[in-house]
Amino acid sequence: MRTVWIAIASAAFLAFQAPQVEAFGAPESFADLADQVSPAVVNITTSTVVEAPAGTGPMVPEGSPFEDFFKDFNDQFGDQPGGPGNRGPQRANALGSGFVISEDGFIVTNNHVIEGADEIQIEFFSGETLDAKLVGTDPKTDIAVLKVESEDALPFVNFGDSDRMRVGDWVMAMGNPLGQGFSVSAGIISARNRELQGAYDDFIQTDAAINKGNSGGPLFNMNGEVIGVNTAILSPTGGSIGIGFSMASNVVTKVVDQLRNFGETRRGWLGVKIQDVTPDVAEAMGLETAHGALVTDVPDGPAKEAGVQSGDVIVEFDGHEVKDSRELVRTVGDAEVGKPVPITVLRNGESVALTITLGRREEAEGVPVPAKASPTEPMEKSLLGMKLNELTDEMRSQLNLSPEDQGLLVTDIDQSSEAFTKGLRAGDLITEAGQARVASIKDLESRIEEAKEAGRKSLLLLIRREGDPRFVAISVE
Repeated sequence: MRTVWIAIASAAFLAFQAPQVEAFGAPESFADLADQVSPAVVNITTSTVVEAPAGTGPMVPEGSPFEDFFKDFNDQFGDQPGGPGNRGPQRANALGSGFVISEDGFIVTNNHVIEGADEIQIEFFSGETLDAKLVGTDPKTDIAVLKVESEDALPFVNFGDSDRMRVGDWVMAMGNPLGQGFSVSAGIISARNRELQGAYDDFIQTDAAINKGNSGGPLFNMNGEVIGVNTAILSPTGGSIGIGFSMASNVVTKVVDQLRNFGETRRGWLGVKIQDVTPDVAEAMGLETAHGALVTDVPDGPAKEAGVQSGDVIVEFDGHEVKDSRELVRTVGDAEVGKPVPITVLRNGESVALTITLGRREEAEGVPVPAKASPTEPMEKSLLGMKLNELTDEMRSQLNLSPEDQGLLVTDIDQSSEAFTKGLRAGDLITEAGQARVASIKDLESRIEEAKEAGRKSLLLLIRREGDPRFVAISVE
């Protein structure tokens, strides 16, 4: 189990009737449900070859009275099989859980359960064991698909719709906690849409007991459908304290389908760097509401080819409203690679419709994107609580920038300033102000005056730190 440590009426009368919502309430007993789904839940044992610890024995300080003892011991026994001087690679075992999703033997579990394993063995509720082969993994959602071969059709469970689940609904978790074998626990959904670390995170939080070894096991609704894959716990000790996380089935099913069909994931890719539109950024841009995904950079790729620009706010993707950057990442990731998709952006207060043919994220990740601009005569001045320098060739060399890179370098910053409070630091490079390039101190001063004349309280700055862009709104009052 991956642990997050502490130190996610009738029509005749035309009367209005509220929509009926299914409630997954608790039964008098969970026994019938457990009997129904248990045959499809499995225990997983993995085996991995690991290198022996370095060295030939205990480390003792030079001059220690034990030094001669351990030297004699190693001289006498070190070369014998299993001796301290002859310890070769060894096997390490790990335990986890999973569940069968088809009668022909496809099994779902967590990636971290089987990661690095060279042998995977599946134990069924009946006691039968089968060897499994890895079909594919997705570290981003911590999901893996395995396959076993069996002469008989295997019992399996179906996925349910996690979006229909509500906070307070009863759920049941099954798995192999702490290596104790098949175990059932029940609780309710404590929260939804939890996010831990990944861009595609959509966790269901539950108080059903989840412990190490439950990883990869199913979280069932009261209909016996899998609505989550048990993945992580929040705990100061490593044991369950009633805060467990299961990856929502509506994320898992898309990943599983791709792993079964291709052996890998194939996520859509726009080719932009984005951030959320905060209230101060919205005010600085003259937007009525703080929503959408703000484009901070557009490297070579699908978005650039379609005409997307830095400073655009993506507010609609393929007919769906974009609330924030996280939602856009997930929606694009779920979209079909190579599909032409309509998007709507806000640019300088106006709505612009574009069409983007999506690329594939897995092929595009890790490509460095430098900033491009033209040089200008150097100058130094303090503005907005920062000491700013126009770039010189020497500065570009020290910062590993190209001769074409431009902007204002933050060389010092007042720690009591708003700029410092909002995360700016010495070494940051300001490349845009008011959504226009800045190459000189004069450029920035002009943008400040323009913001004041327009009645805006703040100015939007585009900051680059080690190549990564971010928009920050700074007060000009």
